[in-house]
Formats: sequence, C-alpha cells, structure tokens
Amino acid sequence: MWLIVLSILSAICVGNSVAVYMLWKKKQHLEAMHTQLLEQHKEAQKNLNRRLESYLSSSMRMGEELHELRKSVAPLPEQILRMEQKDPSSLSFTQAARLVGLGATTEDIKQSCGLSQSEAELLQRMHSKRES
Repeated sequence: MWLIVLSILSAICVGNSVAVYMLWKKKQHLEAMHTQLLEQHKEAQKNLNRRLESYLSSSMRMGEELHELRKSVAPLPEQILRMEQKDPSSLSFTQAARLVGLGATTEDIKQSCGLSQSEAELLQRMHSKRES
C-alpha cells in the first residue's frame, strides 16, 4: 500500500517538476520578448526625439527668417507711398492694379485710371498669372 502511495506521490512530484520547468521556460521566453520590445521602444523613442529636434530646429529657423522678412517688408508701404507722391503717373497704375484685384474689366480700368487699352490688358494678364 505504501508503495502505491509513494509511486503516486512520485508521479505527482515529477508532474509538478515538469510543469515548473515548462513555466520557467515560458517565463524566460516572455522576459526575452519583453526585453526585445523595450529595445524597440527605446529605439523608436530616440528616432522620434531626433525628428522632434529636427522639426524644432526647422521651426526656429523659419521663425527667424519670418522675422527678417517682416523687418524688410515693414518699410515697403511707406516707400510705395513716397514713390507714388513723387510720380503722380504711378498712382494710376497702383489704382489700376487695385481695381484689377477687385475684378474690374479692361474698360473700367481705362476709364477710371486713364490707361491705354494695352496697359489695362497687360495689368489684367499680369494679375491673372499671379493668381494661377
């Protein structure tokens, strides 16, 4: 009787040992997968950090360039006004360009600004090319 009990207990111990070994192997496999995923995550994070730094750097450069452009463009309206005041004939071209931008016809431009037919057509063509 003791022999049967001992053999059953031995079988249970062997079964438990096999189960423990299989669980340990599974744990090892999961730890290896976890380590691999962590490395992939770290690499992806490094890549994203590099891209972010690149975007930030580009953004800073664009901001600086925009600031420089604003500085160089700021005096232009005043310069245009001075030029128009010096040369009254240029006023009609400026007014004609504004009218073209508002959708005026060639005839309207001729009558309002005193331009020739060819000058009015030229302004309209220049404006239409700028829009396309």
